[in-house]
Amino acid sequence: MKSFWLVKQEPSSYSWSDFVADRKTSWTGVRNFAARNNLRKMQKADVVLFYHSGEEKAVVGIAKVVRTAYHDATAKEGDWSTVDLAPVRPLARLVTLREIKGNSRFISHASGRTRVSRNRKYGRR
Repeated sequence: MKSFWLVKQEPSSYSWSDFVADRKTSWTGVRNFAARNNLRKMQKADVVLFYHSGEEKAVVGIAKVVRTAYHDATAKEGDWSTVDLAPVRPLARLVTLREIKGNSRFISHASGRTRVSRNRKYGRR
């Protein structure tokens, strides 16, 4: 069964537009154990909501997993993983954090998932 995930990124470091221009990215730099474990659960073709953090605080596009978890070569030490993502389409309308938190349909689906965010110090991929 297909799963749904949320990844977040500061748009000043790596925006949806950057992602679309790159056509694919490796979601490196994740240095949180729960997020790493969720990366490892991602399966090819799973749906990924691309969330802009910072001031925008909104889901801006839909992506998909195109390569399952493998070793993150940016990790200097430890057992860290990355996945490859590809953009599918932008949202016709941004879905804000306020809307997500205020809608029981989103909350019931999101409660079992941890967002997967990059460590900002790694910047653009």
